[in-house]
Amino acid sequence: MVAVNILDAQKFTHTHNGSLRVFGVNSPQETVEWAKYSEKRRRLQLDLEKLLYLDVEEKDPKWEIYQMKRKALCLMTLPFIPASNLFFPVGFVVAERVLYVPSMGFCILVAHGWQKISTKSVFKKLSWICLSMVILTHSLKTFHRNWDWESEYTLFMSALKVNKNNAKLWNNVGHALENEKNFERALKYFLQATHVQPDDIGAHMNVGRTYKNLNRTKEAEESYMMAKSLMPQIIPGKKYAARIAPNHLNVYINLANLIRANESRLEEADQLYRQAISMRPDFKQAYISRGELLLKMNKPLKAKEAYLKALELDRNNADLWYNLAIVYIELKEPNEALKNFNRALELNPKHKLALFNSAILMQESGEVKLRPEARKRLLSYINEEPLDANGYFNLGMLAMDDKKDNEAEIWMKKAIKLQADFRSALFNLALLYSQTSKELKALPILEELLRYYPDHIKGLILKGDILMNQKKDILGAKKCFERILEMDPSNVQGKHNLCVVYFEEKDLLKAERCLLETLALAPHEEYIQRHLNIVRDKISSSSFIEPIFPTSKISSVEGEKIPTESIKESRGESRQTQIVKTSDNKSQSKSNKQLGKDRDEETPHKTTKDIKEIEKKRVAALKRLEEIERILNGE
Repeated sequence: MVAVNILDAQKFTHTHNGSLRVFGVNSPQETVEWAKYSEKRRRLQLDLEKLLYLDVEEKDPKWEIYQMKRKALCLMTLPFIPASNLFFPVGFVVAERVLYVPSMGFCILVAHGWQKISTKSVFKKLSWICLSMVILTHSLKTFHRNWDWESEYTLFMSALKVNKNNAKLWNNVGHALENEKNFERALKYFLQATHVQPDDIGAHMNVGRTYKNLNRTKEAEESYMMAKSLMPQIIPGKKYAARIAPNHLNVYINLANLIRANESRLEEADQLYRQAISMRPDFKQAYISRGELLLKMNKPLKAKEAYLKALELDRNNADLWYNLAIVYIELKEPNEALKNFNRALELNPKHKLALFNSAILMQESGEVKLRPEARKRLLSYINEEPLDANGYFNLGMLAMDDKKDNEAEIWMKKAIKLQADFRSALFNLALLYSQTSKELKALPILEELLRYYPDHIKGLILKGDILMNQKKDILGAKKCFERILEMDPSNVQGKHNLCVVYFEEKDLLKAERCLLETLALAPHEEYIQRHLNIVRDKISSSSFIEPIFPTSKISSVEGEKIPTESIKESRGESRQTQIVKTSDNKSQSKSNKQLGKDRDEETPHKTTKDIKEIEKKRVAALKRLEEIERILNGE
């Protein structure tokens, strides 16, 4: 390598034709030296260009072919090495997704080989035949392989034909069958996965889940216990350092969800949830499931703590705010519950359960100013769930609260159209007709109600009242009241109304005994004592004077309109919440529970408005009784 003095180099420069031109130096010797230097420099530059492949005109064909072969081999081998199981296990051997880049190298080599053979006249025909065979065989193989991709099941079954000792493949076939609801066949493949790899926690969990789907709870519990036994054990007093994947921790959730169906094992289920939390404190699903269980155990304060902890991990989860609202309802804090419902709706304006249950909460509060918002939310709910009769029913109840009888009738009919046996909708529609002087339209509705629910006491009372006062069918009314007493001998309304029937039949002695028995059941009811006095006066009187008891007032249904009812959609437990599961595991139950009483039961409590209406009717009945007393006394 020639060293050049920079100061000397400043004395020279190249002309356009490549010769040296000297500035300030006229020595011939120096000119010759710099000419030699320039020649050496030019040669070094040419050699460097050849080495770096920059001089296209002087490329060596053999070197170019060598480079191409090297690149093709690198494309075939290097991308496949990480998936080859040579240095670390990856769970599979061959898959199309890891052969895309290697196939490029293979194609380059095939093209090079064909080009090399085809240039020789002796092998030219042979080269075309070989190329045609390669294209044909690979086309047939591709066509055949396409059938393997018809479904997940066919794809994984084709892999099992190649490798039967891979537990992941057996599990994948089982999952494909499970998605098709073919649990019996799926179970066989999951069991085979546990035989191929006995320490596969996921395989045992799959077996347990499938047994649960087949309602074989004992075998399911055994499988979950086996999976749990394969988990690292916690040593008391030592911090658990290992980090377990959530899908493996789901064994605790699944096992707890299974055994909590047994009321005597709730504490055991809670222990499993706590164990999962101790192994991974950021396991959100464990807090959610534990909160649901604590509500079932009637421990709302602890449930509140669990949900607040889950919210620390995920404050933007509308389902968690909804669940917390349900806890506040259990704690008898409706204002806090409504705030949390509103928070859930801020995060998800279309949260169906929050829309529905917040509307019910507003409706049951009795505050008139909240009714428009409740109606708006119920309208949004039926827009999201147009086939749910409960939305229409509660809109009908809101309309009844606002004295919009025609609108209430429309909503009730829509609810009944969607669900012909909707108990509360049938009863309240009949009650609506009764309150708006359309008693005869109420009768067929009551007949339909009693066809589905023969033991509906309030329906029988209302039917008996209409038969007695509107149809003058004393015998039919008597059957209704007797049926009530067969089911509930201590029912004061049914007993009293039967006494009225006896009076209508002019069997005064029987009416007197009946009223005495009723008074014993409800000694605080003044109207029963008054009626007893009337009957006794009538017995002592020598003549029977009309009119008789005003049964239209006394026998009416106490409580008229029942409070709003809502359903419990459930995959799980009692009245609590729809604990909307937020994890992505299969143990989660997306369980559906809603606020409110079961629609098959009338709610026992009454709103302030209901109580006022009852009191008004009672006062009217007492006034009518005074009129009767004056008539009987001949005033």
